[in-house]
Amino acid sequence: MKNVLKGAAALALFFILGCSEKPEILGDWVQPIPGQKDRVQGIRFENGGKLSSINMSTLAYETWERNGNKLVLSGKSIGNGVTSPFSDTYYIEKLDEQTLILKDGDFTLTYFRR
Repeated sequence: MKNVLKGAAALALFFILGCSEKPEILGDWVQPIPGQKDRVQGIRFENGGKLSSINMSTLAYETWERNGNKLVLSGKSIGNGVTSPFSDTYYIEKLDEQTLILKDGDFTLTYFRR
């Protein structure tokens, strides 16, 4: 009987912990490129805070940091012979297995997992 109770308790704990896990942000997140049918652009989140751009040659992402629902994306903006560092802070409005929605005031970025 004790083994049955231990097994039931372990199963209940597994279920509770499994249901409370937050979706992982690591991986490729993309969005359609306006005016370019069937092409996407986006960002690649990697372990260790490494971040890179997908199909965006003028926006060179380098690092990311997450603190709760706050996400800081940093890198370099490249254009017309001038390279400028940037750091943008977003609120994670939605993060699930397929969708990432970032907000900064009225500005919204919607990405889909690739």
